Amino acid sequence: MSKEQPKPVAPTTETEATPDETTGPDERGAVTGAETVVKAMENAGVEYLFGVQGGAIMPVYDALYDSEMTHITMAHEQGAAHAADAYGIVSGEPGVCMATSGPGATNLVTGLADANMDSDPVVALTGQVPTDFVGSDAFQETDTIGVTRPITKENTFASSPDEVGDDVSEAFALAAEGRQGPTLVDLPKDVTNGETERRPGAPETPRTYDPPERADPQSVREAADALASANRPVILAGGGVIKADASAELREFAFEHEIPVITTMPAIGAFPEDHELSLEWAGMHGTGYANMAITNCDCMFAVGTRFDDRLTGGVETFAPDAEIIHADIDPAEISKNVEADRALLGDAAQVITQVHDAMPTAPDCAAWRDTCQQWKAEYPMDYSAPEDEPVKPQFAVEAYDAATDDDTIVTTGVGQHQMWASQYWLFTEPRTWVSSHGLGTMGYGLPSAIGARLAAEDEQDVVCFDGDGSFLMTLQELSVAVREEMDITVVVLNNAAVGMVRQWQDAFFEERRMASEYPWVPEFDQLAEAFGAKGFRVDTYEELPEVVEASLAYDGPSVVDVHIDPEENVYPMVPSGGDNGEFALSEDQL
Repeated sequence: MSKEQPKPVAPTTETEATPDETTGPDERGAVTGAETVVKAMENAGVEYLFGVQGGAIMPVYDALYDSEMTHITMAHEQGAAHAADAYGIVSGEPGVCMATSGPGATNLVTGLADANMDSDPVVALTGQVPTDFVGSDAFQETDTIGVTRPITKENTFASSPDEVGDDVSEAFALAAEGRQGPTLVDLPKDVTNGETERRPGAPETPRTYDPPERADPQSVREAADALASANRPVILAGGGVIKADASAELREFAFEHEIPVITTMPAIGAFPEDHELSLEWAGMHGTGYANMAITNCDCMFAVGTRFDDRLTGGVETFAPDAEIIHADIDPAEISKNVEADRALLGDAAQVITQVHDAMPTAPDCAAWRDTCQQWKAEYPMDYSAPEDEPVKPQFAVEAYDAATDDDTIVTTGVGQHQMWASQYWLFTEPRTWVSSHGLGTMGYGLPSAIGARLAAEDEQDVVCFDGDGSFLMTLQELSVAVREEMDITVVVLNNAAVGMVRQWQDAFFEERRMASEYPWVPEFDQLAEAFGAKGFRVDTYEELPEVVEASLAYDGPSVVDVHIDPEENVYPMVPSGGDNGEFALSEDQL
């Protein structure tokens, strides 16, 4: 992939000064605040940026002209935020999004809220009107700091050319360390245009920021003893396991002690779903066997999860007989939703290792493992697919899974298609599942595929499962994928409806389908061709194998419009606030 425009290369000599990467004056003299912003990003190792140009952010873009970083111009600022979010999920390093003041900044808000709910590392840089104009309702002025304060880990109004570079460096450190999350620096135009002789240092958190790393040893010993003496133990791995790169520690611990493993949706891939100890993911649309294990366990080792309502259902019925061991890096999560009997504050990888080392023996739970296997047989993830009926979405997901490698990255929008992708794709590796969980943002799929593509290895496939409703929200980002020659495959599971809303209306609102069905949708394969992508359409099972092969083989963005059974629903299902152990397998059980 090439940069958007060629950059002239300045001649160098052996006597040319090397930039100082520590905070302080530089013998090269004054530079602009915008140049220190760019230098701070370079110090942080940024390779790609996602953004949309504009007046107030223009000084920073001008400083980017001479940088080796690659800027990807997105079609909409929301797309920039989602792409940066996905880049951070796949790479483990903060993704960067940029926007101008006013509507540019507010268009980032959905993406920042999404990253905040899922603890994804993102750095947002927003232009702002000159400092003297702030508060005067100037053209394209918005109180970006006030708007984004509730949905960022930290945000900063840059007040001086001397400090703005360090403001950005600190934003990178805070986004990446401890409990990850989005940070934002608001950049007034006079600050980025102003001159300074100071240079930013490498990313560093404030001295007062000190997230826990290792849990209290006594608490670890007590937790290990409780887990070792359990008859029906489970490990519940949350998204924090992936954020902490703790998948290897999780697997080693589970394998040695033979404890069944359940994941939350954000932790999909942390534990191989093809292993006999895997019960896959739990919650509203999780597997029946995972939810049965949660309901009947007597000890739960929960790592890096916030126990959100889509996981727990009714808190009073969640793991009612279990001793809860909750490990998390954020003390605010301990006993916030589910009361913890034992709290372990620290980094997920460190804490799992601590508990592993402290285990006096493996729990005696062979009978429990057998019971979990029986639940797998009793509540299998299967479905009916008559050849004379429309294509089942589950079948399409499995077809792409079978045709791709284990390290393929799957992104999704939000809705029924998201659930089918997470249920019927077999995940074995971390950082291969990219989706919107806490905020549930429709339109996340396509821009996140763009970010994932740039963070992925060249040989990895990137497959986006989207719904027709979700795809319609951000399909303009297809222009970016075509322009940048990105090899991604978008599979639209098209049921001409906002399917999850329609499913809930049928189940809980007496089938009153208000504003959930589309009487008409575009021909997405033809729309893809108009954008310059490759378009495919599937109406029958017979067409699917050839289209799967051709769409994956196409060297560039392809869109596959799969017309699925419009009446197909997502099961299992735990009604909102319900008991995890009383999941429905069909509508008549709700």
